[in-house]
Amino acid sequence: MSYQVFARKYRPKTFEDVLGQDHVVRTLRNAITQNRLAHAYLFVGPRGTGKTSTSRIFAKALNCTGGPRVDFDPDEDVCVEIAEGRSLDVTEIDGASNNSVDDIRALREGVNYAPARGQFRIYYIDEVHMLTTNAFNALLKTLEEPPAHVKFIFATTEAHKILPTILSRCQRFDLRKIPAPMIAKHLLHIAELERVELEPLAAHAIAAGADGGMRDAQSMLDQLVAFCGSRIAEQDVLDVFGFTSHQSIGGLCGAILSGRSAEALDRVCQEAEQGRDLTRLLTDLIFHLRNLMVHQVDPEIAMRDMPPETAAMLSEQAAQISREKLLLLIDQFAEVESTMKWALNKRLYLEVGIIRATQLLGESTLSDVILALRGSLEGAPGLPAGGVGGVGGGGGAAVVAARGAVEVPVRKVEVAEVPVKMGSMADAVRAAVGAGRSVPVVPASVPVVAAVEKKEPVIEPVKEVERPEVAVRVPDAALWEQIRGEFSRRMPMQGAFAAEAVFLRAEGRTVVIGFPESQATASQSLMRPAAKASLERVAMEVSGQDLVFRAEVRADLVPVPLVEAAVGSVRVEVPVVVPEAKVEVAAVATPEAVMAEFMDDPLIREALRVFEATVVGGK
Repeated sequence: MSYQVFARKYRPKTFEDVLGQDHVVRTLRNAITQNRLAHAYLFVGPRGTGKTSTSRIFAKALNCTGGPRVDFDPDEDVCVEIAEGRSLDVTEIDGASNNSVDDIRALREGVNYAPARGQFRIYYIDEVHMLTTNAFNALLKTLEEPPAHVKFIFATTEAHKILPTILSRCQRFDLRKIPAPMIAKHLLHIAELERVELEPLAAHAIAAGADGGMRDAQSMLDQLVAFCGSRIAEQDVLDVFGFTSHQSIGGLCGAILSGRSAEALDRVCQEAEQGRDLTRLLTDLIFHLRNLMVHQVDPEIAMRDMPPETAAMLSEQAAQISREKLLLLIDQFAEVESTMKWALNKRLYLEVGIIRATQLLGESTLSDVILALRGSLEGAPGLPAGGVGGVGGGGGAAVVAARGAVEVPVRKVEVAEVPVKMGSMADAVRAAVGAGRSVPVVPASVPVVAAVEKKEPVIEPVKEVERPEVAVRVPDAALWEQIRGEFSRRMPMQGAFAAEAVFLRAEGRTVVIGFPESQATASQSLMRPAAKASLERVAMEVSGQDLVFRAEVRADLVPVPLVEAAVGSVRVEVPVVVPEAKVEVAAVATPEAVMAEFMDDPLIREALRVFEATVVGGK
């Protein structure tokens, strides 16, 4: 007898032999047991996941002696004929080579004949998506209402190419990729039956390279037996198929996490000289980073079915990096992977990506900056306890306007520009979103405008003042002015939108405010969920009741006039209702005085010391 490859020799013969497709096997078994058999089935899944094997097993269960039965004997002559493809009642058709209308017409003529031996005539069409549109249309009527003794079974790897009219007439089963640990276990079982010594790490390497396909794994094992003989080690798998070991991937990742760019590039050079697929190397590296992230969330899930050596390395590396930077690394390498697919010089892009990754880990994120400042300024002389408000924080607005008053009080400020390097804008945004903070960050090329109030160097500690109980008030124009003033003080940007609104009426707990037609954008901005929630929270504190705000844009409202005031190098537009209102603007200091005052601030001095920065005066 001629030699039979492992993929055919160890093909599943019964439902119990099918691995990794429990959802499909259970449904088919129940359909047979409950006599709920459909007339058409469609098996969809990647290559080597068991579409043809499951179809043949299902055909055996339907046409076995005394069938349909789940517990059929795979060694009886009827089942053997089906397995070998010589049964008169089971017709297997290759959709790639029999895809014309004439082939389907011949099939339609054959369905009228009764089965020769079993209970059903079964037509199995593999790669059914290769049929032409005309062939599909010729099959439609027969597929929808076939004779009672006919069953159709289709298999495909690309279900999206099948006509929707065909899909709607079939019961669809999606076969999944088989998990790598299950493939490795089955390979060890085959090696034991074949009296081949297969190392567990070698079995895991084959399973990882098979990418969820059992047939591919069995074919690789067959090739390794021919190459190595009766003993197969992990290095043999790596040499034959060009894979990279878990230890090599872990070593490369460790060099990147430690910032050792030269070592990481040397490892890439060694892998390239040994003929490794660099695209596969990067894919394995990204998957290793994914395992680190999963380990930080749940170590038990990450180390499940993993060799002890790899599990220990995974645990050690997961403690070296934060989840925030780990996500940045995955994003960085994902961009490199998409570029390498179409690049001629893949090694160049991989090496550049590794260097960028090590630099990315060396940059300070927004969270690092805040924590460093907070730790360095803790207990600093002349600073209040509990930290210091940053740029754009709650230290008070530069201009405070009271609408309806005769005068608009303006606090005197002086402005200096200080370039502060905090990494890229993308890093800062990711860090701010991940930490749940809304802190303004700018790249190194954009100066940070720091507003420094002209005060004595020694700042008195802020004493907490107990807030008296707020009496419940009926919403009116005066209450709206008070709410808007407090809201503008806390949130200056959103307060600019609220400055355009006027009180219209109160409908129970609902306060209706109006905007002129020219300020429709301000109305939309203020009514966004976040801004509206902040406004209602301030209203609750001021009025003592849970108020809901609704905005109306009306043509009969007149826009509020604005007075432009120059404060330092900043121009501020201040809304004024009363025409007689006056704006007092403080005198503008000279640039030299501004810089001297700025450098005398203890916060600036401490920040320069911590980050070893240099102050560049604004123009």
